Amino acid sequence: MFIYACKRFGVAVLVAITVSLLSFSLIYLSGDPAMALAGESATSEDIENIRRVYGYDQPIMVQYVDWLSRVVQGDFGRSHYLKREVAEVIFERLPTTMLLGACALGFAILLSIPLGVLAAIRPNTIIDRLALTLAVVGQALPSFWFALILIFWLGITWRLLPITGTASWQNFIMPAVALGYYVTPAIMRLTRAGMLEVLSSDYIRTARAKGLKPATVLFKHALRNAIIPVVSLAAVQFGFMLGGSIVIETIFAINGLGFLAWETIQRGDLPTMQAIVLVLACFYIVLTFLADMLNAFLDPRIRVA
Repeated sequence: MFIYACKRFGVAVLVAITVSLLSFSLIYLSGDPAMALAGESATSEDIENIRRVYGYDQPIMVQYVDWLSRVVQGDFGRSHYLKREVAEVIFERLPTTMLLGACALGFAILLSIPLGVLAAIRPNTIIDRLALTLAVVGQALPSFWFALILIFWLGITWRLLPITGTASWQNFIMPAVALGYYVTPAIMRLTRAGMLEVLSSDYIRTARAKGLKPATVLFKHALRNAIIPVVSLAAVQFGFMLGGSIVIETIFAINGLGFLAWETIQRGDLPTMQAIVLVLACFYIVLTFLADMLNAFLDPRIRVA
């Protein structure tokens, strides 16, 4: 287990370094960052002063190492628009996005895994057809369109839920459903496929022949093995939802990291955009690593693969 964990950790570190390189390169996407900061009316002397102050006159690798060393210490620089420390702004908004992502993932898991299990134990029945129909609709329906439908019916027509803000837990219901429904089909289909494969295996037939209770066979023996790939997918989807919350947070006016990313893109605040990309990518990497460790714990065969 220790050797497997070291290997996966090494891969995670390499991916994190690659992401940091990509994040650092964002500052040069719009051309010369010194000219962008100085503005159109700036003189060449003003531009040179900005290069000197921000270190843009140094070689690229020197700039990258200096930036990375500050990032490791939690210093992401200063927002050009908000005039505040980027780390302060990000970690002020991050809990809201994390809560939204957790609620969306919880909704997706609570809906998709039971449906996948029911579809697997009742294949080619009305339950199976309904589950597959739900999966097709979920994949075909864009999350922003589904969010607008929820707002129209639940927020405007029936006035059951608040549309914007984060004042109470009710504000997170519609955004969580809109965000989580999009990933529900993938988890449901994977659960169904895994359960169908496991239920037809020899050890399940042996367990049934021993006279074990159907619930014991289903949940203790079948679901535990079928759920292994679902764990990895759920971790990946959670990272995806953190990044994909930009649209949902914008629609519902939720003041989280996704909404901050949208504001940052509009304002051209590159240091903040760099930090958002890096933070979300690191969360994605950590979640994938933890999913690998959990899978190795559930299935010892993975450790020696």
